[in-house]
Amino acid sequence: MGVLLMYLGLAVSFLGGISLGKPLRFLGLRNRRRAAAAVGAGGLLMAAAAAWPAPLRRASRQQSLLDAVLPAWQFAEFHEIHIQAPADRIDAAIRQVTASEIHLFQLLTWIRAPRLPGSKRPESILNAAADRPILEVATASNFLLLAEEPGREIVLGTLAVTPRRPRRPRGLTPQEFEAIDRPGYAKAAMNFRITDEGGGRCRLTTETRVYATDASSRRRFAAYWRVILPGSALLRRTWLAAIRKRSEGAK
Repeated sequence: MGVLLMYLGLAVSFLGGISLGKPLRFLGLRNRRRAAAAVGAGGLLMAAAAAWPAPLRRASRQQSLLDAVLPAWQFAEFHEIHIQAPADRIDAAIRQVTASEIHLFQLLTWIRAPRLPGSKRPESILNAAADRPILEVATASNFLLLAEEPGREIVLGTLAVTPRRPRRPRGLTPQEFEAIDRPGYAKAAMNFRITDEGGGRCRLTTETRVYATDASSRRRFAAYWRVILPGSALLRRTWLAAIRKRSEGAK
């Protein structure tokens, strides 16, 4: 519901903004007064989306490394795919897949962090070289390797909200990252987990969880999350598809 409210608010504000210059009479926005009212209504909808409740959830039992690293969260997404390949080959593909192999990766990350052609910015997962493994880029920039069990699961984490910039876990150990609980932070962790289903077939899942340490951080992150979630979900699915293609195509 929070995502729906956010995008409804964006749409209403956008149409109202257009009508300030050229009234969209077919939508009932016949004058600037109505257009301004639409912009205001859109803003209220977006504010409601940011304030929409995000209840705290907890893992009922420890089934994965992610459960150990981030057992409580307010925001999450989960995706899965089945792959006809052994676990070790999938594990290698997870670690080796590049931005150029992930459909729409460059477009979706550019939308998240627009940049002019030819501009120089530090390399990160939102500004990744096309031929460098994504996980290598992530751990060299904004993400920390929190836990791993080769052939089964890998967990990465980052600081999505901090009291001040930069938002990267520079110098933190996994134990220090897990221990952060003071106000002003939102911790994000994502995993790739392989489950062998027999017959040379595996189930690969990826889950992202975010835990905000106080109400203010939760509201700040909620506004961001409810804007980027549709694109994030599409990116995760294409990422999984790229891993499957590399795994099943490997000799």
